[in-house]
Amino acid sequence: MKLLVAAVGTRMPGWVDAGFAEYAKRMPREMPLLLTEVKPEPRSSGKPVATLTKAEAERLSAALPARCRRVILDERGSDLTTRALAERLACWAAAGDDVAFLIGGPDGLDASVKSAADEMLRLSSLTLPHGMARVVLAEALYRAASLMKGHPYHRD
Repeated sequence: MKLLVAAVGTRMPGWVDAGFAEYAKRMPREMPLLLTEVKPEPRSSGKPVATLTKAEAERLSAALPARCRRVILDERGSDLTTRALAERLACWAAAGDDVAFLIGGPDGLDASVKSAADEMLRLSSLTLPHGMARVVLAEALYRAASLMKGHPYHRD
């Protein structure tokens, strides 16, 4: 099973790229973590927000594999513990589909992306910068994959 983070936004600060890369390289071989960046629409264009997010939604959809479980990150999503995320990863792996985690741009995700999602998760009740969300997600997936492998967990 491949894990794909599809995120609206390019040219992140170096610490974002380095943080994501660090956790991606720690992932088990059978569960690689990949990143696909999607170009955001220019906010200075004067176009309505709905037009901007629709264009980004089309780019996101084009960047995803034909068959994958779509999990969007949204402040209204389910709040999972690390153990619950590990259990969810195990279920997804058993189902055999790749999993795509979608992170929206400055104005979030278009309604069409939300309605096509299989699940909606949130990383925090706090508002996180989109680059930070990439790193937090990568770390959470790494920790959950480690639990699946039987590595000790500091909460035990």
